[in-house]
Amino acid sequence: MRKVFRFLRVLILGSVMSVVACKKVSLPETPVVPVETSAPASEKVVVPENAKPPASAAGPDTKASVVVLCYHRFEEKPKDSLGLPPAEFERQMDALKEHGFTVIPMRDFLLWRRGEKALPEKSALITVDDGYRSVYEVAWPILKAREYPFTLFIYTNYVKGQPNAGGQSMSWGELAEMRDAGVDIQSHTVSHSNMKFEKGKWASKYKTGEEWLRAEMEVSKKMLEQKLGIPVGAVAYPYGVHNQRIRAAAMDAGYEVAFTTYGQRVSYHTPADQIGRYAIESGKPQIFEDAMRMIGGSGDAGTVRTNASATMVTVPAEGAVVSDPQPLVKANLASLGEVDAASLVVRVSGVGKLDVKYDAVSKLMEARFLEPIRERENVVLVSGKSGAKRFELRWTFIYEAKAGEAKAGEAKAGAPELRVPAASPAAVPTEGAGSVPGLPAVPSR
Repeated sequence: MRKVFRFLRVLILGSVMSVVACKKVSLPETPVVPVETSAPASEKVVVPENAKPPASAAGPDTKASVVVLCYHRFEEKPKDSLGLPPAEFERQMDALKEHGFTVIPMRDFLLWRRGEKALPEKSALITVDDGYRSVYEVAWPILKAREYPFTLFIYTNYVKGQPNAGGQSMSWGELAEMRDAGVDIQSHTVSHSNMKFEKGKWASKYKTGEEWLRAEMEVSKKMLEQKLGIPVGAVAYPYGVHNQRIRAAAMDAGYEVAFTTYGQRVSYHTPADQIGRYAIESGKPQIFEDAMRMIGGSGDAGTVRTNASATMVTVPAEGAVVSDPQPLVKANLASLGEVDAASLVVRVSGVGKLDVKYDAVSKLMEARFLEPIRERENVVLVSGKSGAKRFELRWTFIYEAKAGEAKAGEAKAGAPELRVPAASPAAVPTEGAGSVPGLPAVPSR
């Protein structure tokens, strides 16, 4: 009997220990202590109270929009339209916050373009061209007071000690001081010349215009990187002048983005070599007002060039993903007035011209693909005439084939109804606008 009792006691004790051994052990949680980091004022992102901070993005952020402002000089009594009184500059900087914009640094803009960072839906990028000392003495204190980041586009021949330097030029030491405080510095080419291959600009030193153009892009980038120890990934075209050859030279030189001077709302899909900026001028308040409304408006009368997504409904919509390899393209052109149907041309990147139809009553334009889409990202360009003016509209959509073979026309069913929009695009210059004979000795664009 004693042996039986001993056996039962061992059996029961073993079972208890087995249960205890299988039970999950809970460890006390370690509190997470936030780590505060500091950054130079010029690198901080200033978020208005009514704006949502950037969220981490699992994929490309296609909801955000950016307006890019372009300034030059800051002076109490401007001697031309590119000089801006300090009080007006302060007013505009305060207006950014009032209109719900978040001022972002170039670094965040590039990360967003790569699909690596989300931005607030209304963001603004502040840029200042050329390298006038007034940005160091006047604009920088105003921007520092608001903790606004900004970018300098410097043409290297204008820095003190270089061939085109003058009394208003900044020095390499001042640029280094701004760099150390977090100010971003990028390229505005070497000599700030109109790059449409004017022979007198390069014949004495280079064999061809292409060789000269390559040097303008590459030498400036290399000098800024070596003198200041920084990466340079952006360039601003002098005078906003660009064509296919100039854009290709910029990309070949290793720039990630290139900026023009016609104002537009910048989306994730805006071509990297044609990022539009609102070139702010004294005496032309409409340009800044257009920027706050995120519509086209910087420049002279001529061809209307704008992002269609900002002014009208399109099919496919801006940034939309479609699976039909030959979708029907639509746009309501009512905001353009009386469109000349015979002048309408619709092109798609990588495909070319499409057959186009236009209903003068409904103002609805339709175009059909003649061959399947070959690229994932597709830019639609619609050009034509309305009265005495020519217009060019642009938007982008994404093509992603379904598993298996997509059927042509699949996306046509259930297309959204197109309604007449309230907004209408504003006039901005044609490609290459700003090519004016007799440019000043010290360029100002």
